[in-house]
Amino acid sequence: MEHCLFISDLHLSDSRPRITQAFIQFLEKMAVKAQVLYILGDLFEYWAGDDTIAVGAQRASIDALRRLSKNVPVFFIAGNRDFLMADGFEKATGIKILPDPSLITLYGNPVLLSHGDALCTDDVAYQKFRNEVRSNTWQMQFLSQPLAARVAYIEQLRAKSEQEKSIKSVQIMDVNAAAVDDLLREFSYPPIFIHGHTHRPQKHMHALDRKTCERWVLGDWYEQGSYLKLDANGCHSQMLET
Repeated sequence: MEHCLFISDLHLSDSRPRITQAFIQFLEKMAVKAQVLYILGDLFEYWAGDDTIAVGAQRASIDALRRLSKNVPVFFIAGNRDFLMADGFEKATGIKILPDPSLITLYGNPVLLSHGDALCTDDVAYQKFRNEVRSNTWQMQFLSQPLAARVAYIEQLRAKSEQEKSIKSVQIMDVNAAAVDDLLREFSYPPIFIHGHTHRPQKHMHALDRKTCERWVLGDWYEQGSYLKLDANGCHSQMLET
């Protein structure tokens, strides 16, 4: 049956070669059979700018995406770890970057896609940081620095983030219910909403203003790969065999 696939939060890194290999095998064995592949953010542990491609960063994954995109359309929505992906990444991989959020139509139904971090509005400090680093001014200043300096800065941010997460409540790091409702209303109550970021894979049913929406949260790839399959019969959550 014709189908589309959705993944997110792979956090690919040279320090986790087993997951990188699992991702490449997923592209070569699973994604190649799909009509479309959607990657909803945090493909890499971090992305310091498209010039990292020239120094060979994540070359195997980028080459595998390029091979796939010659036969299967691949779309990407930036996550909080890789929002600096731009034209250079698109050119190297053949992927098309979509805005966050994006409303598409699959098998006759509207489907809303997002990374999901913008919905975590209870984390006020993070949302302030997110708005800052997504601005053109911040990005121009940051990308004007040498690559080594950018990488060092990101590594410092990651260490600080891990420390802060250890003391944050579970609720703060999850999506805010009112923010989800507002987004569903904004996009006219799509019957399917798919996002990642929280690393809490689950199907949620939202009854809102006499409308019903399925919200599917994608899993991360820290220990084992997972994906969501959508066909004419609906969504199906799957785990990769290891």
